[in-house]
Amino acid sequence: MNKYINLVIPEHLHQQLKKHLFPGDGMEAAAILLCNRYEGKRLKLLAKDVITVPYDECKSRQNDFISWPGLYLESAIDAAEAASMSILLVHSHPGGLLDFSLQDDESDALTIPSLYQGVTAIHGSAIMVPDGRLQARIYHEGVHARIVDLVSVPGDNICLWRADEEVTQSKVIAFTSGMTACFSHLTAAIIGVSGTGSIVAEQITRLGFGKILLVDDDHIEEKNLNRILNSTWVDASLNKSKVEMFACAVAKIRGEKIAIPVHKSVFSREAILMVADADIIFCCVDSYQGRMVADLISSAFLIPLLDVGVKIPTHIEPEDGRKITDVSGRIDYVKPGGTTLFDREVYTSALLHQEMLSKTQPALYQEQLAQGYITGIQEEAPSVITLNMRAASACVSEFIARCFPFREDPNAYFARTRFSLAGADEDYYKEDSFVKRSNSLLAEACREPLLGFPELRATK
Repeated sequence: MNKYINLVIPEHLHQQLKKHLFPGDGMEAAAILLCNRYEGKRLKLLAKDVITVPYDECKSRQNDFISWPGLYLESAIDAAEAASMSILLVHSHPGGLLDFSLQDDESDALTIPSLYQGVTAIHGSAIMVPDGRLQARIYHEGVHARIVDLVSVPGDNICLWRADEEVTQSKVIAFTSGMTACFSHLTAAIIGVSGTGSIVAEQITRLGFGKILLVDDDHIEEKNLNRILNSTWVDASLNKSKVEMFACAVAKIRGEKIAIPVHKSVFSREAILMVADADIIFCCVDSYQGRMVADLISSAFLIPLLDVGVKIPTHIEPEDGRKITDVSGRIDYVKPGGTTLFDREVYTSALLHQEMLSKTQPALYQEQLAQGYITGIQEEAPSVITLNMRAASACVSEFIARCFPFREDPNAYFARTRFSLAGADEDYYKEDSFVKRSNSLLAEACREPLLGFPELRATK
């Protein structure tokens, strides 16, 4: 297997693993990860559940050895069999060695074949050290081991542990060349490459991301030229797609094969599965449906999500007419397993229904599009690039802060940021400011129907 391999563990499962694997007695402990898979450009193992192995069920627990009880291997096989899930046998290295020992090799030689006999899937093992870092490996045909290239935990802090890195992420300082080197291994998906999205894409390009997926089904128009970066009158006259235009701009800055244009609606199977390969999603759309799809992709494929929006609400004064009430922006960071955009009511069932009705009434829909930025005013070419710049910068800076924390307060305090240019202030909302609903889609990958929509089901 030559594909790049990525193990993704939601923060709550990682915390559960760490708590169990290091009980404080200095002895090795064991647990089992059950993972769904997505095979796109890379192989993603998406941790869905943890089975903890009771300490007294292990015949031998030493500071450098543990024996696996057969009963729990059988339990894992039973739990994984119906959905052909992957099983990872995880144990701790209390001494801090982030590498597989000869004893680990011998243990895997006894246990891994039984997993392959029980479930037709890809299986492997992993080790965790006291600071929470993991290294994992999978076995091809149950025999040949292959180290997992990247283990990621997309939580309040986004942890990225590469098997071949010389300097660990925790040693890298934000805004340095070390940060650029880290980003060079990541894939970013930008949904919506217009006023705000083009500015996000520009920053991501110059920050050195290895791959940039550009998703948008719209074309450049003359009215867009005052706010979409890199767009020109020639692009508008040729009716060039936004993603093709920006991919060409990226090629001039970084060279070919960095940007991948996806000229499709994000509510399409092809676009969704391409975004599923990403390490981070930036949602820069102005539709509720677009935000819903980005939210569902984040949950199903365990991808952290940043959603950005801007507004200029107005009001009418009896003597002076229409006035600006505020010039504002919102940035939401969604960690897989945490509160979703739906939980935070960025979109609701009622808003989705209203938006769908507007699309069946073209005149009303066009009116709503025209009022997308400045409420109460039909403005074909709103001059909002400064507001978009402010919001896009805050959005990308939020991602940097998650990977390389630099704020005085914990990142959990910044699940949502709202800023007001009229009021000259910012408000921050903690993760626990929102009520978390049950999320049955979490780590489900591309189980049919995709994202739960019958119309996205694979065709035969």
